[in-house]
Amino acid sequence: MAGRNERLVSRRGFLRRTAGLALGAAAPLLWSAPSEAGKVSKAAMAYRDSPQNGHACSGCIYFQPGANASAAGSCSVVAGSISPHGYCIAFTPKV
Repeated sequence: MAGRNERLVSRRGFLRRTAGLALGAAAPLLWSAPSEAGKVSKAAMAYRDSPQNGHACSGCIYFQPGANASAAGSCSVVAGSISPHGYCIAFTPKV
């Protein structure tokens, strides 16, 4: 293999580069400007109007219910109107 310009990459170097690329890709989501006084956009939190794996906003500690059980409420993390049947990556079950 003489004459070939091969560059060996150590495992540690590969992991560092991979972690750096992942952080670089996630940075816009982490440091995006909040849309409502300290809240994050629905897109950044992967919000959707349907539950996931039995988890819904109505069972989350951050959800603030609306006028009745089926009315849209709000969230202390996600900006905008939030469905009690919705879900996002900030979901934290009530204890």
